[in-house]
Amino acid sequence: MTQTIPVTVLSGALGAGKTTTLNHVLTEDHGHEVAVLVNDMGEVNIDVDHVEQQSELSQANEEIIEMSNGCICCRLRGDMLEAVGALVESREFDYLLVESSGISEPIPVAQTFALGFEDAEYDPTDDYHLDTMVSVVDAHAMYEGFDSGKTLTSDESTPGTDRIPEEVLLDQIEFCDVLLLNKCDLVPDDELDEIEAVLKVLQPRAKIVRTEFGGVDPAAILETKRFDFEEAQNSAGWKHELHHGHHHDAAAEEHGVESFVFRADRPFHPERFAELLRHLPSAIIRAKGFFWSAGREDVAMGLDKAGQSVRAGPKGQWIVNLPKQQQQRYFQAMPGLEDEWDDQWGDRGVELVFIGRDFEAAEMKAWLEDCLLSDTEMDEDWSTYADPFGIDDQRELALADD
Repeated sequence: MTQTIPVTVLSGALGAGKTTTLNHVLTEDHGHEVAVLVNDMGEVNIDVDHVEQQSELSQANEEIIEMSNGCICCRLRGDMLEAVGALVESREFDYLLVESSGISEPIPVAQTFALGFEDAEYDPTDDYHLDTMVSVVDAHAMYEGFDSGKTLTSDESTPGTDRIPEEVLLDQIEFCDVLLLNKCDLVPDDELDEIEAVLKVLQPRAKIVRTEFGGVDPAAILETKRFDFEEAQNSAGWKHELHHGHHHDAAAEEHGVESFVFRADRPFHPERFAELLRHLPSAIIRAKGFFWSAGREDVAMGLDKAGQSVRAGPKGQWIVNLPKQQQQRYFQAMPGLEDEWDDQWGDRGVELVFIGRDFEAAEMKAWLEDCLLSDTEMDEDWSTYADPFGIDDQRELALADD
């Protein structure tokens, strides 16, 4: 049986150093014949030119595949399958390196290589296996973001998408096997320790490697055998907090990195909670979860704070709103759910995770409690409340500030 070809996927925000890292690996002696797939959002793929200029590979012999004007996690997903399928026919390589665009979400890319793509003619799992998901993080941008309360990435736009760069950055951090903390030469050592402590809380599973000018040992990202889809999709720090409770190492506590989970079995007053979200402390880097907004019993609201971006709005269904037959399936799959079930409100409630640096958790909890409906408000007509969260999807709120 022919062995499948291992794949490493490089993700990271624009300017973080993905291409520099890629070029470094291509010029190192690592014992592999490497093919490269480069995805860029521009009509002209500038990254390909950089790769060609700084390596011995060229598109002439099809060792570099260029994909432009789209993102391989969505619009170009089918094109990516076609490209890697054609590439494997020659099989003149034993390793595939994929550099995704700065706005690519890592999970769909990983799904494509690990699970295939429904209805596609070509199944990549016949020829490839995903070995390592790598996210390149700009240490200098994070340092400036921490210091000023501004964004955690220097990328200010996401062409072709309504996603916020910081949201994509957090997705890339929370779904990876290796985190390359690049541009470390531009950040003081004590600040690097703090950034690393934050990253360990955001992504407890990943191996963190500090680099300068993309100079990584190829062994850190090639043939690591670190990828496991189930572990990767459940390894985000906020998920760990929700399901396993608070547990941080000494380094996180030393650098003032903390987190807490807020739970409640009654709804938020929509206007009070929206006002709180508009003024979340910039020290809170990540907030995630779902909440019940009084007057919107039809849908579970979601909260997503990534850096200074704050979005909230309809996100999913409460189990209580599902047909009885589907509810029973949830009861069977989730032991303990029936014990927490409210006779009137079912599973409606609040479950939010907050992760940050040097913020007053007790004060934050008190603010959240003030946003919950009082006993008197529980008896009011909630349909009279204004809905600041939108009807169809999550909306961007005012940037957080102190």
